[in-house]
Amino acid sequence: MPTQTSSEDDILLAKRIISASERHDLAALTVLLKTGSANVQDPTATIATSPLHAAIVACGKVEDGKAGDDAVKTVELLLQNGAIWNDLNKEDDTPGCIALRLGQKKIYEIMIEAGVRAELLFAKMEALGLGQIKVDVDVEVDEQVEPAVEKEDSGDEVEEPSPKKQKISNGEEPVLKEKIDEKVLDDVSLDNHAYLKSQLRYQPGILLDSSDNAVMMDWETQIMQRHATTLIPRSGLRVMNVGHGMGIVDTAIQTHDPAEHHIVEAHPQVHQRLREQGWYDKPNVRIHEGRWQDVLPKLVAEGVVLDAIYYDTFAEDYAALRDFFSDYVVQLLAPDGRFGWYNGLGADRQICYDVYTKVAEMDLYEAGFDTEWEDIEVPAGLHGSHQWKGTRRPYWTIDVYRLPVNTFIK
Repeated sequence: MPTQTSSEDDILLAKRIISASERHDLAALTVLLKTGSANVQDPTATIATSPLHAAIVACGKVEDGKAGDDAVKTVELLLQNGAIWNDLNKEDDTPGCIALRLGQKKIYEIMIEAGVRAELLFAKMEALGLGQIKVDVDVEVDEQVEPAVEKEDSGDEVEEPSPKKQKISNGEEPVLKEKIDEKVLDDVSLDNHAYLKSQLRYQPGILLDSSDNAVMMDWETQIMQRHATTLIPRSGLRVMNVGHGMGIVDTAIQTHDPAEHHIVEAHPQVHQRLREQGWYDKPNVRIHEGRWQDVLPKLVAEGVVLDAIYYDTFAEDYAALRDFFSDYVVQLLAPDGRFGWYNGLGADRQICYDVYTKVAEMDLYEAGFDTEWEDIEVPAGLHGSHQWKGTRRPYWTIDVYRLPVNTFIK
């Protein structure tokens, strides 16, 4: 009888792990995970799936019965053994996507908690300088941090990140860096400096970059107006907006009669549009040309104090937003001031949106801010509508926008 090759052994072990996960067989799974990985996939299967996907699919829809204790414990066991919270199957679903679709609320909440833990861990690793260390789990999570980010899937078309989203970058591993450099050339939303050198196109109801990414769209008007209202409760306040774009939020800010209206904008074409529309000549408006990383230190040095700050940049990651509020909002905002930001974190997938919203709230709290959320329904029929025609990808596919208002912890 021929001896099995190691690859055959690996395939057999993968099949057993997936099968035990599907059956919610905790005893068998515990033994199998001593020698196998919680992230295996069966390459011989028609539709490849991970153990975590298999365990959740087996729960069925809520109307068929909620997940039992063994199912919950199976999911928890897999996560404890390194299963990736936002791993993708061949249908481009994360385990959380499946739990949400099945109505399995408890398991969905477990997946959110796992996502939050993972994101906080990698943020801490970056802060400690450990993000440069190449380890298997780091590479896998980096490729899957947001399901639409750098998805490498054995021959499938690479799905690129929504520019309204944020991502955690991996270490300086040469092969990965080469792939990133290739994408930057093709998609300017992946690099802020490339974006600022790109050509923008203002079209009716939309602003596009040179890679056909939607920088801003007029469906956001209701959201921007609400941001202005929540941040500026009365006239005569000192306000700053970072990222002018189509001018939706700055137009809304003007309706609240600010005493000072600072606009920080880095793109030369937007500067030209600001001139054409007369923003440089408006009373109490001060335009700051340049990246906020260069402008804000000068405002701090001037002793500028603001009652309201709003942030909505493009082609920057979540780390930039975290630096913005941790380093500069804390210095520029008046003690009773308010800070708001465009909450587009992972907005092309509900599980990612829920995870990153929680991560942001925790980081804001650590920086000294309380957060209040207001849910706003996005326009009906936005997802899959003609509004995305001509764009590289939709950056918003979920039903509710969670609007944040941040104030200093008292």
